[in-house]
Amino acid sequence: MSEQSETQELKTVLHIEDAETQEIGPGIVARRFQRTDHARGWLIEFAPGAEWPVVDHHRTEERYFVLDGEVIEGDERHGPGTYVVFAPGSSHRPRTDTGARILGVTVRGR
Repeated sequence: MSEQSETQELKTVLHIEDAETQEIGPGIVARRFQRTDHARGWLIEFAPGAEWPVVDHHRTEERYFVLDGEVIEGDERHGPGTYVVFAPGSSHRPRTDTGARILGVTVRGR
């Protein structure tokens, strides 16, 4: 195997604008990144007033970082620079008053 093909298998590069978009619910758009055996990444954009359409239950760990805006989780408000981790077995239904952009990773179970 050449060094170039080995490098391509160990690293994936994707520009955010090249990721396919998917509407999750009214005012919520997701960009999902390449999935591996270990994790999957995503970017979620919430319009002002948007709420996740259903309660999100986690079989595995999920983490996200608030890039812009504010995400509301129950009575807690998470602004830019906040890093949130949900343990396996947790659930939540994020919403926002202001709009938000979050970058996250879902860790895949074994």
